[in-house]
Formats: sequence, structure tokens, C-alpha cells
Amino acid sequence: MFTGIKHRFAQLIVLTVVFASCNNSEAPKQEVVDTTTASNMEAAATSFPVSMVNNKKDPTCGMPVTAGISDTAHYKDKVIGFCSSGCKDEFKLAPDANIAAAEIQ
Repeated sequence: MFTGIKHRFAQLIVLTVVFASCNNSEAPKQEVVDTTTASNMEAAATSFPVSMVNNKKDPTCGMPVTAGISDTAHYKDKVIGFCSSGCKDEFKLAPDANIAAAEIQ
């Protein structure tokens, strides 16, 4: 008698799992990665030649300008190269304090 109940209970569990999985009509969500932003950033990092700037290092973070220049600014008749627009923005807040790290040529 108990084997019949156990068998019916097992069938009920299997059917519940099958119906629950079939009822899920939502497709799995996939993450979309925008590669155009990354490629634009890579292109921007090499868009300015090192020969056009007067500094050897980014005055804000100290990164060598030979690694890539994505933005520039004019400061006291010099062209200063930056690795990112964020570094340029930070430099503009206190240019006199940061200019020594630029190693002006």
C-alpha cells in the first residue's frame, strides 16, 4: 500500500517540475556589451601624436604620454597631453599644483 503512495508522490513531484519549467516563457537574459565604446576609447587614446605635446608624463596620474594621449589642453603657451579626459578635468581644478609632474620638455 505504501509503495503505491510513494510512486504517486514521486509522479506528482516530477509533473510539478515539468510544468514549472515549461511555464517559464521568459527567455534567458543575455548581457549586451557595447564594443563600440571600447574601440572608440582605444582609437582616442592614440589620436594625438606624442610630438605635438610638451610634456613627458600626464601631470595628473604620472602616466607616460607615449602610452597614449586621449585629450590635450593649453597651459602657459604649452600643449599638455593627458591619458584621459578625467585626468584633464582634474588638472584643470589645480593646474599649478599638478604641472610639476608633467616633466615639461
